[in-house]
Amino acid sequence: MRIQTRIFLGMLVVVSIAFFFLLWWIAEDFDPQYRKATEEPLVDSARILASFAANNAVDGRINVNKFRTIFQDVYAQPLNAQIYDFTKITVDFRVYLTDASGTVLFDSHTRDNVGKDFSEWLDVKRTLQGDYGARTTRDVADDPASAVMYVAAPIRLNGEIVGVLSVGKPAAVAMQFAKRSKRKIVLSGAAIFLVVIIVSMILAGEISRPIHMITDYARSVRDGKRARLPAVGTSEMGELGAAFEEMRDTLEGKQYVERYVQTLTHEVKSPLSAIHGAADLLKEDMSPEQRTRFLNNIQTETDRIKSVVEKLLLLSSLESKKSIQEVEQLDMAEIVDEAAKSMHPLFEKKQIVLTTTGDRPCVFEGDHFLVRHAVVNVLQNAIEFSPQGGTITVMTRYRPGGFVELAIRDSGMGIPDYATDRVYDRFYSLKRPDSGKKSSGLGLSLVKEVAALHEGNIELKGAPDVGTIALLTFPLTHT
Repeated sequence: MRIQTRIFLGMLVVVSIAFFFLLWWIAEDFDPQYRKATEEPLVDSARILASFAANNAVDGRINVNKFRTIFQDVYAQPLNAQIYDFTKITVDFRVYLTDASGTVLFDSHTRDNVGKDFSEWLDVKRTLQGDYGARTTRDVADDPASAVMYVAAPIRLNGEIVGVLSVGKPAAVAMQFAKRSKRKIVLSGAAIFLVVIIVSMILAGEISRPIHMITDYARSVRDGKRARLPAVGTSEMGELGAAFEEMRDTLEGKQYVERYVQTLTHEVKSPLSAIHGAADLLKEDMSPEQRTRFLNNIQTETDRIKSVVEKLLLLSSLESKKSIQEVEQLDMAEIVDEAAKSMHPLFEKKQIVLTTTGDRPCVFEGDHFLVRHAVVNVLQNAIEFSPQGGTITVMTRYRPGGFVELAIRDSGMGIPDYATDRVYDRFYSLKRPDSGKKSSGLGLSLVKEVAALHEGNIELKGAPDVGTIALLTFPLTHT
């Protein structure tokens, strides 16, 4: 299972348990809280009405007619009260009175209760005993919505309890409010839970994203690609990325030393043998012509060693670089002119006609020394593979997508299919048509490294009719 999935599921499980427990607790506590909110004002109402009954007693007896008149008037009055999203059109407040024995004297809800003994109802019984009396009773035994909450208060005359006044409130309206509130809580809970899921996914992605970036970076290093350390911040992930970078530098440093020592040994061995052989022969008596030929051989092999060493050092420097340090505005057309001018003797020697076309100026950002070095190498290849009296066409242009492109076409025999993918390998070289000799095989490797440093590319392909086209591309802006 992916770490992002594990993080997401872990956060989801923990948050879900906590969230559903909270919802359950709120829902379970909802009804008791509503009952408390309903009961508390009933206590006040019962006390006030009990005091009213005591003050309106006649000859020590409760004035039932007073209450009958009041409630007849209350029930007769029209009512249309808009309480938020609830419309109240009837008075559902109930009151009944009992004497000191618990016998009902008056009931605002139904006259059938008058004369009945309510002394065993908790609200009446406890009140007559001097305690707080309250009860909840269903009008219909099987219908929870018919429950009515009653709260009683004593009617006192001269310090003695002469009766009980109990006020009642049907729970139907309160239950309706509670259901609406619960529905809102459930909907809000569902919305919050959805937000939690989304946030968990985002957080899981943010946590795992640096890990994926470092993983991709490590794989790029493994595959030998030129990869930059991704920006993963300065946290633990940043420290991990820095550790990977340090390990990469250390390992690559060791590999560079091994590879280049072996390469240099291999490449220098042959010319050194030739120099050694020529030097031994020069010790003997020979004609001036032979001596000159052997001296020329020594010079040629010495130049070859020098070229290999210089290119190896430059290639090693390029491969160890992660980015370009000196970036400036360059004009590809001007660089081509500079390279062609410096290589004019080579063009003259083979009587090659050079034609330059395209966009002028052709501006982009890069390192002048490295780009010029790449252009010289590609031009030199074109000269070496072109026939005597051939032509070379150079075109600079802006390419869609934000690139500058240099296309160099020679008039040689073209690149063989088997060599298309190998020409960029170090020390791989094709025989030159005019001399039958191979070069150091480092030129196109250098060009490839220069292009990669600039986030560009080098591509060699056969021309439609004759020759080879080298396409060197660089982005307009270096990042």
